[in-house]
Amino acid sequence: QVQLVESGGGLVQPGGSLRLSCEASGNIFGFYIMGWYRQAPGKQRELVATITPGRNTNYADSVKGRFTISRDNVKRTVYLQMNSLKPEDTAVYYCNLGSRGNDYWGQGTQVTVSS
Repeated sequence: QVQLVESGGGLVQPGGSLRLSCEASGNIFGFYIMGWYRQAPGKQRELVATITPGRNTNYADSVKGRFTISRDNVKRTVYLQMNSLKPEDTAVYYCNLGSRGNDYWGQGTQVTVSS
């Protein structure tokens, strides 16, 4: 079993910043990709960013230049630094770990961007 625990969500004003963290634990072996997805009310869950063990990254066009994903392989933790936040970034953000054909999800953390 794999467990993912997220932290760092909250309420922030437009233009502000937040940093999300997600720590993985359990039976994790070999190559695994970590990433962040988000789901706004009434919308489908969408990719935000992913990162490989070698730190190759992939971003949604809507967050490029504003969000930065990083990981600490020793701590099994992935981070999402979010800058210049916009109201349309409001969503529940989910941590994801993909390994050996399996997908694991965190419980989600709410990010609300509002004045």
